[in-house]
Amino acid sequence: MDAEEGQSDGDIASVMGFSGFGKKARTFDLTAIFEQTRRTAIERSQRVLGTSLNCSSVSALGLDPSGARLVSGGYDFDVRFWDFAGMDQTLQAFRTLQPCECHQIKSLQYSVTGDVILVISGNAQAKVLDRDGFNVMECMKGDQYIVDMANTKGHTAMLNCGCWHPKIKEEFMTCSNDGTVRTWDGKKVIPICCTYSRDGKLVAAGCQDGSIQIWDRNLSVHTKYHCRQAHVPGSATSCLAFSYDGMTLASRGGDDTLKLWDIRNFKKPVNVANGLTNYSEMTDCCFSPDDKLLFTGTSVKKDEGNGKLVFFDRTTFQKVYQIDVTNASVVRCLWHPKLNQIMVGTGNGLVKVYYDPLKSYRGAKLCLAKTKRKEKHTEMLAQDYIITPHALPMFREARQRSTKKQLEKDRLDPKKSHKPEPPVSGPGRGGRVAAHGGTLSSFIVKNIALDKTDDSNPREAILRHAQAAAEDPYWVAPAYTQTQPEPLFAEASDEDEEADKEPEWKKRKI
Repeated sequence: MDAEEGQSDGDIASVMGFSGFGKKARTFDLTAIFEQTRRTAIERSQRVLGTSLNCSSVSALGLDPSGARLVSGGYDFDVRFWDFAGMDQTLQAFRTLQPCECHQIKSLQYSVTGDVILVISGNAQAKVLDRDGFNVMECMKGDQYIVDMANTKGHTAMLNCGCWHPKIKEEFMTCSNDGTVRTWDGKKVIPICCTYSRDGKLVAAGCQDGSIQIWDRNLSVHTKYHCRQAHVPGSATSCLAFSYDGMTLASRGGDDTLKLWDIRNFKKPVNVANGLTNYSEMTDCCFSPDDKLLFTGTSVKKDEGNGKLVFFDRTTFQKVYQIDVTNASVVRCLWHPKLNQIMVGTGNGLVKVYYDPLKSYRGAKLCLAKTKRKEKHTEMLAQDYIITPHALPMFREARQRSTKKQLEKDRLDPKKSHKPEPPVSGPGRGGRVAAHGGTLSSFIVKNIALDKTDDSNPREAILRHAQAAAEDPYWVAPAYTQTQPEPLFAEASDEDEEADKEPEWKKRKI
């Protein structure tokens, strides 16, 4: 029996590292074990794909449900369309446009079907574009002189956020500075961000007073869940995101916090992460596709470090990983469930795509396999200038001059530098008469008093052809060449003489 107990103690000692309990039990160095585990851990594999947009800040990102196209917007008023399958390694957008003219882009989102895009800008009218950037519709603007916002048909102030309904493809939601997201109880609160739950039954809005309000879509008058002190009053809640299971809500506040809420107990947050600097009103927070991680971006001032993408465990809310993105604030971020890729928009106009070469699917991996097309250079023959200093002046070519010197030389030429006289307006002067107007009335006045009388003498007009008719007769004389070579004229009669003696007033007027 003792032999069996001794053998069992040896087995325990070989497996557990100690054979008993108490003061003589073996102790462990946890720091050494942690360092050994960290050294032997497999490094996470990642690849970064980035392109610069040359704008101040990327304030909006949107990815269609299939993951084929990415759309981005910024403070430079431009909306850029990116096609992963059509791009090569140069990462050039296939279309750039300004749908809202001189208004910065605040939010871009594809619909559930991916055929249209909701554009939220700094004006009061939201726009809907198709996949190629052509305008589909524009929301109506409300009457600014109506105090009751329920009696006007559109927004009257700047838009802040908007999103599509997750189930109904034709329905989308916007929030504005006129406070038309909620029913007000005497205080006007400006909603900064809004979102739908995954099933589309709940509508959530983060307001400027730090509150988070959630409505049931079927009962849109009164809030279903309401937390007035969700964040510090006066700090803009930049983002709200529902988890994929629909039970948890994440909020990114302007008070440098990231909070996790259980909507079944909405009085206080489940977990809070502090020290996440946020200078932008559009900083995102998102859940991973498996709902295990929650991540957001941090803001930095110029030349004071790098903006980071920080990942938290949803259950323990411990920081599990962080990525130094660039030396600017991380504003927008999203994790596509099909592509398994993370898109990041920064405050210096940079868009980055983080992907895993083994676990990611399509998306940014498509354009890396394509090389840049070779540019076709067109050749043209230019006539060279031949310098012959010893040639005679008559054979010497004119010396080439710069444009500035040529203009100075032309200014000295009196013919080239002569300024033509402007047209005369009003009464004529200096022998010049003002031109007639180009209107119909001036043309009629000009032609209404024209003298159309014919003052020419008909006898002189006929006698101009007498010599030509005598030298070359053609009509009358050839008919009488045989019968009457010499013309015979009738003699004057008495009647003609009497007619000549009649007074002028009796003569027949022709």
